[in-house]
Amino acid sequence: MKRVYLDNAATTPLDPAVIAEMTNVMENYFGNPSAIHALGREVRTLVEKARKTVANLLNASPSEIFFTSGGTEADNTAIRCGISAYGIKHAITSKIEHHAVEHTLNMMLKNGEIDKLSFVNIDKKGNVDLEHLESLLQSNERSFVSLMHANNELGTLTDMIKVGDICEKYNAIYHADTVQTMGHYPHNVRELKAHFIVCAAHKLHGPKGVGFLYVNSNIKIPPMIYGGAQERNMRGGTENVYGIVGLAKALEIAYAEMEQHQNHIQGLKNYLKEQLIAEVPGISFNGETATDKSLYTVLNVSFPEMDMADMLLFNLDINGICASGGSACSSGSNIGSHVLNGINADPNRPSVRFSFSKYTTKEELDYVIEKVKMVVKQNALA
Repeated sequence: MKRVYLDNAATTPLDPAVIAEMTNVMENYFGNPSAIHALGREVRTLVEKARKTVANLLNASPSEIFFTSGGTEADNTAIRCGISAYGIKHAITSKIEHHAVEHTLNMMLKNGEIDKLSFVNIDKKGNVDLEHLESLLQSNERSFVSLMHANNELGTLTDMIKVGDICEKYNAIYHADTVQTMGHYPHNVRELKAHFIVCAAHKLHGPKGVGFLYVNSNIKIPPMIYGGAQERNMRGGTENVYGIVGLAKALEIAYAEMEQHQNHIQGLKNYLKEQLIAEVPGISFNGETATDKSLYTVLNVSFPEMDMADMLLFNLDINGICASGGSACSSGSNIGSHVLNGINADPNRPSVRFSFSKYTTKEELDYVIEKVKMVVKQNALA
């Protein structure tokens, strides 16, 4: 059976060049990077070369890059350690953040680590109300702001420059979850004014289980994981050397081919959107879809009411189409998408997130359109 993979916001296939780079390390380098002997020093060199590669791409200093097990650990470290280091009692976020942010802040409020958790207003497309954000910051206390660059379910983009300017005005600490946009947009940390940004390598054709946290040099935080002097005393535990090398290679490729891939993927997204409008009566979209307001790798489709709506993804799957009903991290949940709930989406309309990569083709989308039409017709309300 034909298989079409349109769940790239959940994870992406490894780039062959990344596999080759990692395989070379697996086959030829096994020393512990903390060891002082020659084999250890060889591996330490690989880790520090990867760190410099990442730093150069972000216009950061290597000392500002800390490797982690992925985006969730990076988000947790930024939030928990950033708030703790500065004794912050007021955090600001939105109700459509990834659970790595939302659950962490809720836990800190419950445990008394913060006294107040404010939610900035968002509109029906997931846009952040920047005037409301500024009003929330107008107090004598220093606040911690955590707002994602692009929503992982909707694709709606938040202007990091504007958020950074507002945070700077009120001396707030700004954490941006950039997991979905890292490698898809350039991130110049000298322009962004974000104190923390994050990466998960598997979102950009790198390996799973590795990421990084950028910590602005003006911010000093304690480690979240203790146990060793790795990552300049910031993260205990032997480094995932193969993953780190793969991450750096994946990000290097992403930056080198960014414009080419953006043009290709944006064209596919526009094509699928136009064809669905033409072929499926009553179709609409969740979140922003305009090119300058939406992550080009994500299209969240709101289907008309239908019989067996909860079986829509299953029906697509048995026709060989891999997609998601929202964040992959919520798969198997029966409480619905907190993001779609957060924008007051119609609960009677099933939604599917189609997400694309550089490997997606127009021929695959033609197959998807054909099967979507069939499934919708079969399940249309009488």
